[in-house]
Amino acid sequence: MAPTPTAKGTVPFREYATWYRVTGRPGAGRPALVVVHGGPGSTHDYLLPLAGFAERGWPVVHYDQLGNGGSTRLPDADPGFWTPELFLDELDNLLNRLDIADNYVLFGQSWGGMLAAWHASARPAGLRGLVIANSPASYPLWRKEMDVLRAQLPPGVDETLRRHEEAGTTDSDEYLQAMLTFYSRHVCRLDPLPGELAATYMEIFTDPTVYRAMNGPNEFHVIGSLRDWSVIDYLPGISVPTLIISGRHDEATPATVRPFEELIPNARWEIFEDSSHLTHLEEPERFTEVLGGFLDTIGANGAQTTTVSGG
Repeated sequence: MAPTPTAKGTVPFREYATWYRVTGRPGAGRPALVVVHGGPGSTHDYLLPLAGFAERGWPVVHYDQLGNGGSTRLPDADPGFWTPELFLDELDNLLNRLDIADNYVLFGQSWGGMLAAWHASARPAGLRGLVIANSPASYPLWRKEMDVLRAQLPPGVDETLRRHEEAGTTDSDEYLQAMLTFYSRHVCRLDPLPGELAATYMEIFTDPTVYRAMNGPNEFHVIGSLRDWSVIDYLPGISVPTLIISGRHDEATPATVRPFEELIPNARWEIFEDSSHLTHLEEPERFTEVLGGFLDTIGANGAQTTTVSGG
């Protein structure tokens, strides 16, 4: 059996460059599966296992959003430069530059799921399906639920976190150790961490420009420009079959995910009982089964021939 071809490169975006990786051959029948990573300010690395779907005939496109990974870095950009609109334009540009805008499925994880949902709400003609994985529908909901999760941490942990947040000392070792208590419960429950995730963490640590401007110092202390951003108003406009994925222990709690199920007309929600925020790494076999089954409903030719019922 011949190895699955892989191509890497960059496409121009405004005066910058977006790095991409394509596994498989687009245009050979099945729609391209375009993977939109989280953050903002993360990289594609932790989502690399999805490249395995190329062996099933789905060309898989990974990319690094502007400001991170292999794409143009802008460490001195004004914080106001980093907006959801920027990344929506970048996604549209990528689809057109790779000549896949007429036949694709979007998989968005965490922040990437919000971005993918906003893109889908414009009803682009070539979009065949949407997967929203471990994503909140709004950051106000997210911030409210972070307080709930923080209150459930072991005694003294949240007090330590809040003391450093009020003092502006979130770079301290004590804060980092307390932060990892939250992460091991609600971000990734695997020990040791998978190599793909460690690679992404290292990228964020090396250049936190985008993450800190839009999100903040970590997942549960959101003080960046996204703190009041929401895609809830866009959800009724989504018309393609939609799969929603979250983990039972996810930092994207049911309260933050529920608007996707309630407002997207053609959606199905799958909760992974043994996962937190990274279902594709924490329960890879079930994840492959669930995502593979959803993709099969879309059909080899990208035709919307099967309805995915809500529930």
